[in-house]
Amino acid sequence: MAKKYRVAVVGRTGRGDYGHAVDEAWLPFSSVEIVGVCDDDKMGLAALKKRLGVERGFSNYEQMLDETKPDIVAICQRWLDQHRDMAVAAAQRGIHVYMEKPFCRSLAEADEIVDACERAHVKLAVAHPTGYSPKVDRLKKLIEAGRLGTVLEYRGRGKEDRRGGSEDLWVLGSHVMDLILTIGGRPEWCFAEVLQDGKPVTAQDVVDGNEGIGPLAGDTVHAMYGMPDGTKAYFSSVRNMAGSPSRYGLQIFCSHGIVDLHEGTMPDLFCLRDRGWSPALSGKQWEPISSEGFDKPEPLDGPPYTDRHTLAIQDLIRSIEDADRQPKCSMYRARDVVEMIAGIFESHRQGGPVALPLENRQNPLTMLQG
Repeated sequence: MAKKYRVAVVGRTGRGDYGHAVDEAWLPFSSVEIVGVCDDDKMGLAALKKRLGVERGFSNYEQMLDETKPDIVAICQRWLDQHRDMAVAAAQRGIHVYMEKPFCRSLAEADEIVDACERAHVKLAVAHPTGYSPKVDRLKKLIEAGRLGTVLEYRGRGKEDRRGGSEDLWVLGSHVMDLILTIGGRPEWCFAEVLQDGKPVTAQDVVDGNEGIGPLAGDTVHAMYGMPDGTKAYFSSVRNMAGSPSRYGLQIFCSHGIVDLHEGTMPDLFCLRDRGWSPALSGKQWEPISSEGFDKPEPLDGPPYTDRHTLAIQDLIRSIEDADRQPKCSMYRARDVVEMIAGIFESHRQGGPVALPLENRQNPLTMLQG
């Protein structure tokens, strides 16, 4: 990282704020200079300037991009309603992007972002921290080496709190979908149902979702995906059913045991090496998997491993410096996450399995019949 990278930061106070501290994530980098910040809330902008120690503040992000001419823009807010516009505006100016998840509201928006980035030859990375984790890299190697036998199924759940169902699918399920893609590859089809109060969702159930998600419906989601190796992946979320948020994550059921994977840069990662999947019967215990594998202490500690975004930012910069390399959590994988989510609503709309990638690039909830 010999080059000094100019970074601009945009967030929206009260409209997704700065996500999981995406604004402050750049401060540890000596190779980064924050040249401008933007917030359309006056008080929020003042606080942001003070927090990051930056003099130049803007209420309009396009003006900021034009005047500060950054190499990278950090799109920080969780709300989705401006993600597409901000990412396309950056790409059209030849600016690389690091952005909070979820990616955008529809496959049509995802296609527009990808097209703009491809035309300008810029890179875009999404803040799915588990996808950058050395622990996940080790897990993939263990699975590929057959150390857990044959993968039989992937089983993901959201937090299933007050956001359970479709909102949980978007806000937290995006992390789970990213993990399924990271470990298992791109699904080939989706078969799903979406319910409200125990009944199939119809047009009358569609509302304007929280956090700028757009059209949304359903307090219950059940989905099955056909994976490229013939296995199945499942995702479910039911509102107000969370016995504990710790079950939010992904379990991988294998012929020789179960993997329990959660979210984070150095996530909780455990394995039950029990072919019967029943520690009560076998007497076997859950054991941690480190970045070195089974039965080995974790050698990685402290920054950047305790930070949520450092590994991702390092990876983005490496991809910028290597024209032939995409970020680990690239715009393509982010679009695949949106595809998996949209596939649930499209399968529900059509009443059966749908092939992925989807032919329909619009939000299926806007096409539901009464």
